[in-house]
Amino acid sequence: MTAARVDRLVTSGTFSLDGGTWDVDNNVWIVGDGSEAIVIDAAHDADAILTALDGRTLRAVVCTHAHDDHIGAAPALAAATGAPVLLHPDDLPLWKRTHPDVEPDGELRDGQVLTVAGTDLTVLHTPGHAPGAVCLYAPGLGTVFTGDTLFAGGPGATGRSFSHFPTIIESIRGRLLTLPPDTVVRTGHGDPTTIGAEAPHLEEWIRRGH
Repeated sequence: MTAARVDRLVTSGTFSLDGGTWDVDNNVWIVGDGSEAIVIDAAHDADAILTALDGRTLRAVVCTHAHDDHIGAAPALAAATGAPVLLHPDDLPLWKRTHPDVEPDGELRDGQVLTVAGTDLTVLHTPGHAPGAVCLYAPGLGTVFTGDTLFAGGPGATGRSFSHFPTIIESIRGRLLTLPPDTVVRTGHGDPTTIGAEAPHLEEWIRRGH
């Protein structure tokens, strides 16, 4: 069996919440092999994601959370491929702001294991940036997909609706910084980092209320 690989696609669009709109570039992560894959965060451009899939069977569209920039292309990608859209149920209120007439196809639960190309990804519920935010830990690949929970340089933003700073800190402390230090953190925006690079800064983040 060909080992699973991780492909990164960057798509561009906007993020809107609480009456504001911002231009953003999003990471779309594609995990799989030459025949099958899952997509983590179908952002902005379903056609670009389909091109990157290059004919592989899409097993699932996994949403790390339901901010519009991370789920905008999910229904179109699902319609084009027949793959289910999976979301933690705590983020349904956010999902319905973007897709009021379309429901996700299935739920993500803490501890759930998704398998693609012989690789297991464990769902970690990490609320704070959004109530239903999740990360996906793939120990076989030495990586964790953190959406907007943890970035190079600190936690995801918590200054808008549905977010809470103490909660994201507890999620990072309890669910992410306990992973091996060399675990690569693949984020929802920007460049990857590692758990070991971020862990020493936790107290600094708390002091500045990042």
